[in-house]
Order: sequence, then C-alpha cells, then structure tokens
Amino acid sequence: MRRSVRCMRQFLSAVQVQEYNHSFGFIRSQRNRVNPSCGSAYGHSRYGVDGTILCPEFFISRVLSTDAAKMSTSDVTRGGPLVEYERRIAAAELVAGDNCQVGTLRELQRLYDEIVESADACKLDRYSTSEKSGRSRWLWSRFIPQSSYSPVKGLYLYGGVGTGKTMLMDLFFEQLPENWRKKRIHFHDFMLNVHSRLQRHKGVSDPLEVVAAEISDESILLCLDEFMVTDVADALILNRLFRHLFSNGVILVSTSNRAPDNLYEGGLQRDLFLPFIATLKERCVIHEIGSSVDYRKLTSAEQGFYFVGNDSSDILKQKFQQLIGEQTAVPQQVEVVMGRTLQVPLGANGCAYFSFEELCDKPLGAADYFGLFNKFHTLALEGVPIFGLHNRTAAYRFVTLIDVMYENHSRLLCSAEGSPGELFEKIVTVSDAQHIAPRTSARSRRNDESDLCVDNELGFAKDRTISRLTEMNSKEYLEHHAAMLTEAGDAENVKM
Repeated sequence: MRRSVRCMRQFLSAVQVQEYNHSFGFIRSQRNRVNPSCGSAYGHSRYGVDGTILCPEFFISRVLSTDAAKMSTSDVTRGGPLVEYERRIAAAELVAGDNCQVGTLRELQRLYDEIVESADACKLDRYSTSEKSGRSRWLWSRFIPQSSYSPVKGLYLYGGVGTGKTMLMDLFFEQLPENWRKKRIHFHDFMLNVHSRLQRHKGVSDPLEVVAAEISDESILLCLDEFMVTDVADALILNRLFRHLFSNGVILVSTSNRAPDNLYEGGLQRDLFLPFIATLKERCVIHEIGSSVDYRKLTSAEQGFYFVGNDSSDILKQKFQQLIGEQTAVPQQVEVVMGRTLQVPLGANGCAYFSFEELCDKPLGAADYFGLFNKFHTLALEGVPIFGLHNRTAAYRFVTLIDVMYENHSRLLCSAEGSPGELFEKIVTVSDAQHIAPRTSARSRRNDESDLCVDNELGFAKDRTISRLTEMNSKEYLEHHAAMLTEAGDAENVKM
C-alpha cells in the first residue's frame, strides 16, 4: 500500500513539474512576441443616475495586469458597449434605439464593468494561464477535484425578432480585450463543435467533462447567439455540459427568442432538460428585450433577389447566370463535419444552385449548411413552397438554412410561392391555434384550414425567419455583402 502511495506521489509530482515548465515556456514565448511599450489601462465612461452619459471622455479605471505587454493600445480606448453605442449613434453609424435597447445596453455595460473588475479572478487573460489541454486538465481533476465558479454571473438576453439582440451582444463582444479567452459563436455552430469533440473522445469515461474542459481552456467568456433547442440529442447533453462549463468558471452571454422557461417546450423527454433551465437561471441574469420594433424591417426596398410568380424560376436562372458571368456551373461537392460531403447540383464563381427539394427535403442539417457556406457566398434556391403540416420537417430545415446564411452574411436568390410572410401563414403556435375560430355550420369543411401546422418551436422561429428574409433582401444587406466580397478579393490579391 505504501509503495502504491509513493508511486502516485511521484507521478503527481512529475506531472506538476511538467505542467509548470510547459506553462512557463508558453508565457515567456508570448511575452517575447508582444510590444512591451503598450499600455495596460482600461477605459470607462461616467453616467448619471438614469444611465445617461455625463462625461464622454474616457478615463483610466484600473490596471488589468502587471504585464503591460499583454494589452494592446486599442484596448486602452475601449469603454464598454454603452459608450461605443453612443459613439456610433453620434457618428450616424447606428439608428438611435428605443428605451428597451438602451436598457439592455445598461445591463451589458454592468456586466462589462463587473468582468473588467474581476478579470484576474476570472482568469480571462490567455497569456497568464497555462496551456493545459482538455485531457490533461481532466486527468488532473481525477486526482484533485476542482470547482471554480466565476464570481461574475453571465447574461441571458431574450426577446422578439429584430430587436437588435445580436447587434447588442456583438457590440459587447467587440469591446472586450483581444488577449482575453473569449468566443462569439452561433448556437448551431457551437453544438456541432460539441458533437464533433464528443466523437473525438469516444471511450473516455465522461467525454462531456473532457469537452467542457477543452472549451473552458479556450474560452472563459462564451457568447452564444440564437440559443434555440429543438434537437433531443442537444437537449439531453446541455445540462451536464453546462454544469461542467460553469464549474470551470465559464461566463455565458447568450441571446434567444425564447425565455428560459420556454426553451425546448413540448420536446421529447423535456423533464431531463428542466435541470438545465434551473442551472441557466442560477448562473445568468435573465433580461428581456421588450421592444415592439423590428429593426430589420426598417431597411429600404423589398426588391432584391426574392422572386414570386409563375415565371419566377426562369428569372432566378437568369440572375444566377448573370452572377457567375462567363464561368460554367458544374456539379461540385463540399466537405462537412466528420468526413461527410454535400453534393452541390450546380456551382461556379462562389454561387451554388439548388432546388428546394435538394436542400430542404433531404436529411440535411446545420452541419451541411455550414459546410456549404464555407465554400459558397451566394445561394440560388428554386421553388420555396408554402409551409404547412405536410412539409413541417422541410420548414424546420429552411429555418435552419436561413439562420446559417444570416450568420455567414450570405446572399440569397430564391423563387417562392409567396412572400416571406405568406410562406409561414399556416404555421402557428398552440396559443395562436386557440384563438382561431372553430368551424360552424356556416363554414364548410372545404374552407377549413386542413393543412394548419400547430408547432410551438416552429411558430416562434417563423417570425425570426420572416424578419431575416426581409433584411437579406434589402439594399443595405446586399451592399454589405458586396463590400465583403470586394474586401475578400483584395485580401486574396494581397496573398498572391
């Protein structure tokens, strides 16, 4: 027994020395790569009792680290999301928001100030933390169990479509120092990454704990956009995954259309998902954005590349041909996660052509769509139908497709049977269905809405999709897409 204990002590000692040497070498190499003349102070703004800015000038609040080389000069001038918001409005880069947006910004500014104040305790600086791998950290925790909840609670923002949730969270994220362990990612993409990591760690007694260790090693501050749980596989792992993440000190900032209590409503085995809701409410401040304004619909023109009518497919093909120019569209394939490939019927010059059936009637998902838009910046989609009970699964895929396209700032050309609003007229929530007048003797069965689809998740998601389709068809969105292509082309020319 004593011999076993002695061997174990020798093992732990060797691991500790190895980790120390590795960490020391890593920090030293990073210090040699940065500019030692950079400052290390952080900027804040002063407000009145009502939250209005009294003094627009920045002032030094505290030193984040004793190593001045770790802070870039751009970090010195950052004062937080509310300060940046005021600057952009003054510069006419943003339209002034309503009181609900300003209230949300105050919550984000409060969180920003708390995180800056507790940056050292939260271990946000990537240069001052060791470069332990997820497996190494997991192995170490087998012998010395550790739990390190963050002293700062995260923030869960929810509200209606087009209220600016993503924009506000991005405003917050962009104000954070470059040297912090942080990540901003769409929820779909985050879960795909989690499943990919789980595949890699098959055979480990608790792969979720290893995955959580890897994620928290990379990102202590995790910003997830569009938190939406529709998949039973995701629902079943979220509770244990985030329990590990929070235990590792992760701070979550998330946006969603749904209040926490309404997540995965009516889903399979939801009783196993409920503990996650409790954990989420314990580790995050819950804030509703109550705006009734859809800022996406304030954009100009609803012309663009959305075609409705009998000859819309012919127009779509003509526009696609104009975009690819003299190149010839040919069948291609793209790689997606875990070695799978997606067949593209026609593709050329960064543009892909699909019929609706080929992209949304087949068993495809977010991974396939992310793979598609890693290679193509424009999608021509032919024959988007009116959605109802008969094609509910295809409607879910279409919603996911638009989410992925919007996240990637991709361009959409499509021919459809109706306007964005008309596509989803037959999709309703349970609450909506209860307000639909019942059939009477004056209403024949022929006039009944036989294809009505009552689905809470899809009913809530449809408003977001309609809003995004409207924005993606606007002059502003298309100009932004064109600017991105120009910038990407210039960068490619520089490389060449």
